[in-house]
Amino acid sequence: MKKYVISYDIGTTGVKTCLFEIEKEIKLIAAAMEGYKLYILPGGGAEQDPDEWWAALCSTTKTVFSECDIKPEQVEGISFCSQMQGLVLVDKEGKPVHRAFSYMDQRATEQIKKGMAYGIQIAGANIVKLIPSLMITGAVSCSVKDPAWKYNWVKDNEPENFKRIYKWLDVKEYLISRMTGNFIMTKDSAFGTLLYDIHNECWSPKICKLLGVNPDHLADIVDCTDSVGGLTEQAAAELGLCPGTTVFGGGGDASLIGVGAGASGLGDTHIYQGTSGWVSTVVDKSIVDTSAMIAAIVGARKKHFNYFAELETAGKCLEWVKDHLALDEIGIYLEKKHVAESQETVYTSLYDYLSKVIAETPAGCGGVVFTPWLHGNRCPFEDPNSRGMFFNISLDTGKTQLIRSVVEGVCFHMRWFIETQDKKIKTSSVIRFVGGGALSDVTCQILADITGRTIETVDSPQNVGAVGAAVVMAVGLGVIDDVGKANELVPAKKTFTPSDENKAVYDRNFEVYKTLYANNKKAFNALNG
Repeated sequence: MKKYVISYDIGTTGVKTCLFEIEKEIKLIAAAMEGYKLYILPGGGAEQDPDEWWAALCSTTKTVFSECDIKPEQVEGISFCSQMQGLVLVDKEGKPVHRAFSYMDQRATEQIKKGMAYGIQIAGANIVKLIPSLMITGAVSCSVKDPAWKYNWVKDNEPENFKRIYKWLDVKEYLISRMTGNFIMTKDSAFGTLLYDIHNECWSPKICKLLGVNPDHLADIVDCTDSVGGLTEQAAAELGLCPGTTVFGGGGDASLIGVGAGASGLGDTHIYQGTSGWVSTVVDKSIVDTSAMIAAIVGARKKHFNYFAELETAGKCLEWVKDHLALDEIGIYLEKKHVAESQETVYTSLYDYLSKVIAETPAGCGGVVFTPWLHGNRCPFEDPNSRGMFFNISLDTGKTQLIRSVVEGVCFHMRWFIETQDKKIKTSSVIRFVGGGALSDVTCQILADITGRTIETVDSPQNVGAVGAAVVMAVGLGVIDDVGKANELVPAKKTFTPSDENKAVYDRNFEVYKTLYANNKKAFNALNG
C-alpha cells in the first residue's frame, strides 16, 4: 500500500522540502526549495534565525502541494534530515532565548581555553577531560565550534538569557518542538553534543560536569525512527498540513545520507561529494583512529555507527574551477556566446559541459596532480594551513588537464580515505556514490578507476538526505523493520566498474599524491601559519 511522507532537508543555506511516495521503492513526487540567511558576526559569530527556518518550511510545504495531486490528508509522516551541531536554547514555551548558533560559530575561544586547553594536554585537550571523554562519548569536545562551548559563551556573556534556558535543542529538534510542543533529541544529535554516553545510551552526568553543562537543560533522548508527537493545530495551520500528522525523530545529514544512499547495512561503504566530501562505513562498535582523525559517529540505525572520514572541500573545488579556470580556452564561449545561451549545444549547464571536457582529456592529466585542500584538511592528516596546488605543470599542460586533475584529486583523496579505513575495518567492494558529484557519469567512472571499486549510484543522488529521512519514516510506519534494509527501498540505478586501462597511471599519480602534504608541510606553515 502506498504511503506518502514529507521530508525536510534542513541545510545551512536553505531547506529542501520533498514529498515522497513509499511503496516498493521511495519515489520523489514533488520538491521545493527556499533559502534563509546565515548571519556572520564579529569575533567569529555565525547565527541563524529559527523563525526564518520555520517560514521556509511553511512556504515550501504549500508549494509542494500546489505542484501535485496529493492532498495533505494523505500524508502519514513528517521527518527531517538536518545540519548538525547547532545550538538552539529555548525557554519553557519553546521560544529561543538567543538566535540559533550555527555549527560554524567560533566565538567561544575563551570558554574552550578555560574549559579544555590548559594543564597537561594531548592534541590541545586537557588530559583529565580528554581520557574520560573518549571512554564515555567516543569523542572529545576540543573544537571551538563544539556546542558545549557556545552554551558556556551564553552563560558568560548573556547571563539573563542563560537564566531563561529550559532546553538545549539542535536544529531539527527545535522544529520538532515547534510542530509538536515536545522537547526531544535523537541519539545521533545527542552524540553531536559530545555529552552522550555511547555505551549506556544516555546523557553522561560526568561529562556534563566536566564541560560545565546543566543536565536539566538536556532533552529526552529518542531513536531516529521514533514517533515524537503529532502536529499541533497551530503548526498544522501554518504549514498547511493536517493536525495530528505523525512527526518522526529523523536524523542529521551525516547519519541519513548513507541511509538515503541505500548503504546502511553492516560493512556498507558510501562516498558523498557535495560541497564537502566523505567516506563512511557502517560499523557495530565505536572506533577511533586518532592518528588519522577518523572516528565512528552514532548513526540512525540502532546499535550501529558510521566510521567517518571527511574532506572539507570536494564539490567546492569544482565550483572553484568553474569560477576561475573555465574560460574561452575550453570553449565555454562559442563565438563569444555563453554555452547555456547557445541553441546549438545539447549541454544545458556549465557542469555538463565541464564533464564533457573532462571526458575528452586523457586520464592522469599528463602527470599533473591536484590537492583539494582549499580550506585546510582534517583527515588523514589535520592541518588548517594546508592548501590546494597543481603539482608538475609543464609547458605542455593545458587548462583541460588542470580541470580534470581537480576531479581526479578529489577522487584520490577518497581513495586515501578508503585505504586508511581499511587499516581498522573492512570497507565494501561495492560502494554507493551520492551527492551532486554523482550526477556526472564521468566523475563516477573516474572514481571507480581510481579506487578500484565498483561504484553504484541511485535516483536523485543530490536528494539522498531527504530520502534517508523517508527511510526512517518507512521503519516507523512498518514498511520495513530496520534501517539496515534501506537498500530494499533505494536500489542502485547505475553501475560503474573499474577499468584496467587507466590503472597504471592512476596508481602512479596516487603514490605521488600521498607524498605532497608531507613534502610541503613546512612551506604551508610558513605561508599560512
